[in-house]
Amino acid sequence: MVAVSVERADRLVAGRYRLRRKLGQGSMGIVWEAYDEFLRRRVAVKEVLRPPGLPDQEADELRERTLREARAIAALSHPNVITLHDVAREGGEPFVVTEYVRAHSLAELLRALGPLETSKVAAIGDAIAAGLGAAHQVGITHRDVKPGNVLVCDDGQVKLTDFGIARNVSEKTITRTGVMLGSPCYIAPEVAAGDAVTPAADLWGLGTTLFAAVEGEPPYNTGGGVLEIINEVVHGEIPRPTHADGPLVEIIAALMVKEPGERITLAELRNRLHPLLPPPSTPLLSAQDLHRLDGSTGDEAPTKVTPPLVAPPTPPVPEPAAPALAPAPGPLPFSPQAVTPRRHRGPAASVALTLVAVLLFAGAASGGFALARVAGGEPLLPPSRTSAPPTTPQPEPPPDELVEHRGDAATVVGAQGGSYLVKIPVDWIRFVEERRVGDLASTRVYFVSPDGTRTFTVERFADFYASDTIKDYLSDLGDLPNVVPNSIATAEVKNLVPNATEQALQLVYRTTDHASVLAPGDPRARNQNRVTFANAYPVANDLWVVGVTVPVDQEDTGRRELFDRLIATFKVTG
Repeated sequence: MVAVSVERADRLVAGRYRLRRKLGQGSMGIVWEAYDEFLRRRVAVKEVLRPPGLPDQEADELRERTLREARAIAALSHPNVITLHDVAREGGEPFVVTEYVRAHSLAELLRALGPLETSKVAAIGDAIAAGLGAAHQVGITHRDVKPGNVLVCDDGQVKLTDFGIARNVSEKTITRTGVMLGSPCYIAPEVAAGDAVTPAADLWGLGTTLFAAVEGEPPYNTGGGVLEIINEVVHGEIPRPTHADGPLVEIIAALMVKEPGERITLAELRNRLHPLLPPPSTPLLSAQDLHRLDGSTGDEAPTKVTPPLVAPPTPPVPEPAAPALAPAPGPLPFSPQAVTPRRHRGPAASVALTLVAVLLFAGAASGGFALARVAGGEPLLPPSRTSAPPTTPQPEPPPDELVEHRGDAATVVGAQGGSYLVKIPVDWIRFVEERRVGDLASTRVYFVSPDGTRTFTVERFADFYASDTIKDYLSDLGDLPNVVPNSIATAEVKNLVPNATEQALQLVYRTTDHASVLAPGDPRARNQNRVTFANAYPVANDLWVVGVTVPVDQEDTGRRELFDRLIATFKVTG
């Protein structure tokens, strides 16, 4: 696997592909514009990077995931699916070579142009349906259909990309202890609930993508945490478009059906879309559209290369039997949500909040959405009819056995660094949530107790000190009650390093999540009261916030047996 430090252009891969310029980068790799010196054409090359400290076995799994993506694309031959040219080898590592297209993602279109007119939505939907039909015919389910994975070329052609988490129905998952899911705002309910994944999941993804195209925003609120969104997907009412009417609304409703078998088929979908399509000679993007797109993205030329980068494999952890849930475990004790900053953060500050989430699950429940069993005051999976909310304080758990974990809090924009070392309880479940607010990226790594009541959080704000100070972080934290009423009841702050130029702080605050917000209309729901202990300190140009959240009736034990023990083992390593 290619080391992170190898990131230079003008390299020759496999004696044939000359890397010219970087087109995109994520925490796990780089997409290059390259030149095929044999066939004399431009191509896109995806280079997978090995995160620092990644064990050899996990590097092998990441390499296999890259090859699986290539195999998925190679099985397809369709004008609405990105074309695979080659899988080159350099130093034993795979480089995926695909066609190079001048395009913008549908997500970029929506940010720049807003909601699209019916004929454009119909044309995009018809093209996606055609590409998915080709994939399903060869047994491939995409599983992450969303605006970011739909490319709209300058000539009006639409291509489906990013088969990084696609799987053939006959192929076993290579993740031993968990499963990588798609983006929460577009994920199918059955996938979120851990049920079997079928091609019908792509129909839901297509429906939510068309919803976003007509509304200009995802069907579910991106301002909430990942589990809040997942809870809405599984248990909430299905949203309906408000900026469109007529057949298109009915088409979206026929795709966004919670029961997979009741969703409209791709063939019927295309039949319904046909009367809404624009005339064949009508360009999908006008010259004015392209000008607005180039101006909004700051591109010299509208270029987009696929497929995007795959997420890293789940780190190995012991695989205990699925633990029993608490009688009525509360929702995950999240750290405070970042408030959209009032301060100037550069040209990108005007961009709407975009949630980019990568979920990596490990541990208790094999192949399912184990982590999200508790959100909004009730399990995501169907709750037991005999369960009742606790009326007495829960007993304080004994100290947990700790095991060493080497992790990475890299950002979606590919900022360098982010490696850390910490010891965590052996049976706790891990996942990663990546956010972007304006031009400020935050990566949160959660370790959650099996019953969902306690959590250890590592959060990194890359390049935070380029435009902010610790006082700005505290200011945003203090604004939280204006967003979630009574969310912070009390707060204590003290300096860890007296008289430092940039202060390192220890925070203690208590939060109350109201039942009316967590689970509206549910008489069983109860307010969730928690306490958080956290250290916030600068490391180079980054801000790191590391803490523990527990129920208030476990405050003393939470500080002594969790926070004090775990924070003493935490170290930023790169």
